[in-house]
Amino acid sequence: MSWLGTRTERYDPMVAFLRDVLELEVAHEEPGFAVFRCPNDDLVEVFGPGHELAQEFFTTGPVAGFRVDDVDTAKAELEDAGIEFLGERGSTDDGHAWWHFRAPDGNVYEITSGPPAGGP
Repeated sequence: MSWLGTRTERYDPMVAFLRDVLELEVAHEEPGFAVFRCPNDDLVEVFGPGHELAQEFFTTGPVAGFRVDDVDTAKAELEDAGIEFLGERGSTDDGHAWWHFRAPDGNVYEITSGPPAGGP
C-alpha cells in the first residue's frame, strides 16, 4: 500500500482529523484538497466537494493504491485477468505513475509506481 484517497462532503472535519488527531504531516494544502504524509512516507489525499482533481469514480469510499514495479506492465497483467480500468493513466514529471481500476468487489483501487530510485 502506498496511497489512499478519499472524496468527502465533510472535507474540513476530515482534514482536521488527519492533521490534529492522527497527527499526519500536511504535505500540501489548497482549497478543497489536502495531501498528508504518513510516517512511512505513504500519502493520504482528501478531496473536498467539487474539487477538480477528484475522480468522478471515487464513489465507493476511500481508494487505496497498491505499489507495483511498473504501472503499464501491471495494467496489462490485470486486464488479462479481466480487471476493468477507469479513466486515463496519471503521471508526474518525476516518474510517479498511477491507474485506477474496479476490483471484483466493485470498489475502486489504483496501482501506482515510481518515481524510480535515483530520480526519473
